[in-house]
Amino acid sequence: MDVYLHVKVLLSMILGLGVGHLLRGVARIVQHPKQYRIYWVHLVWALFLFLYLIHFWWWEFSLQKVSQWTFPLYFFIAIYATLLYLLCTLFFPDAMDDYNSYREYFYSRRQWIFAFMATLFVADIVDTFIKGSVYRAHLGLTYDIRTAAYILLSLVAIKIKSPRFHAAFAVFAVVAEALNILKLYLTIH
Repeated sequence: MDVYLHVKVLLSMILGLGVGHLLRGVARIVQHPKQYRIYWVHLVWALFLFLYLIHFWWWEFSLQKVSQWTFPLYFFIAIYATLLYLLCTLFFPDAMDDYNSYREYFYSRRQWIFAFMATLFVADIVDTFIKGSVYRAHLGLTYDIRTAAYILLSLVAIKIKSPRFHAAFAVFAVVAEALNILKLYLTIH
């Protein structure tokens, strides 16, 4: 059996759980729209996570070029995917009994959400280097700026509760990720 195929199975299971969790959270909002007031910033972040998850699944195809798989590398990829899953669970908790709205929930959990988000983007840097210098060169300066902005803004988001800041960051993240996909990932190299 191809080693990458073996790795891809675990990766697919974890990412599938994340996508399923996001979809279940959105479905719950649609099924019970009056149960908890929605918050558009929260939904924009859910859209970002969905886009990032699908994008992650797409770009990790480049791992097939890794010639020597080790357990630490395998473990790292599993942790990276797990970070994404955990973020999904933070955006749509199993119960909202302690909160009146998704807005209230979002701001009460923002430290956790954005600490995980900053860690996710640091993991992305490691992942990029694993794929080698040719892959890294393909990404260019845009990747450096995008990733640094995500990390910096995530760290700021831990401290700042401003709805305007969080709204701008959420919109920026979705637009930046969509542009990144259009610029670099329409096809797999």
